[in-house]
Amino acid sequence: MLELIEDMPGNVLAIKASGEVTAEDYETIMVPAVEARLKQFDKVRMLYELGPEMNGFTAGAMWQDAKVGMSHLLSFEKIAVVTDHAWVANGVRAFAFMIPCPVKIFSTAERDAAKNWISTD
Repeated sequence: MLELIEDMPGNVLAIKASGEVTAEDYETIMVPAVEARLKQFDKVRMLYELGPEMNGFTAGAMWQDAKVGMSHLLSFEKIAVVTDHAWVANGVRAFAFMIPCPVKIFSTAERDAAKNWISTD
């Protein structure tokens, strides 16, 4: 499941994942939120929190994630990923070179630092 984190500046799209993330989560939460932010801002900053209560992605969710990233490749100003899941952090590191903006990984203990980094210039 994906849910919006509301206490962020307008140009920051903050999303928290919990349980199993599905393609429907991307279609009903992520995609509309990205599109709405891009109507307001030229570039969007993304905070993606995948805490201990997140237990995985369906294949459809992974496909939707790739589609969102590729269709808005130049729309992101910076991306912060908050997670203690090694497989998520390793995956982000493996593909970060393909993302044309700064990408930083933070542990869940560093959540406040991630929020600060994504919110400041």
